[in-house]
Amino acid sequence: SGTYVILEEMRVVGYYSLAAGSVAWETAPGRVRRNMPEPIPVVVLGRLAIDRAFQGQGLGRALLRDALLRIITASDIIGVRAILVHPLSGRARRFYKEHGFVPSPVNRSTLMVTVAQAMKEFRTGS
Repeated sequence: SGTYVILEEMRVVGYYSLAAGSVAWETAPGRVRRNMPEPIPVVVLGRLAIDRAFQGQGLGRALLRDALLRIITASDIIGVRAILVHPLSGRARRFYKEHGFVPSPVNRSTLMVTVAQAMKEFRTGS
């Protein structure tokens, strides 16, 4: 796993972490599980957060784009199918859904997006 940080004069203003993971086939949305083995390899995007004093400046979007770029770059090498996130608030949930993430059919608090869809999101500049 790895953690990536935005600093402003040695103050942490934003961060996210990435870790390898997997999900059971039946817990994944249709487009994630299509033609995939059991379990499905994923990257877990953990705790993307921005300091309250720096919110509203596009830093969350910038961190998400950075995470997507790292995952897309590694996806062919490590063979992951999707990105998984567990948003902690309704606001965070809306943020991820705006960027193509969809709920798990079994656990609605878990959101996922395929790497292919993430590539589309990255290219459109979301």
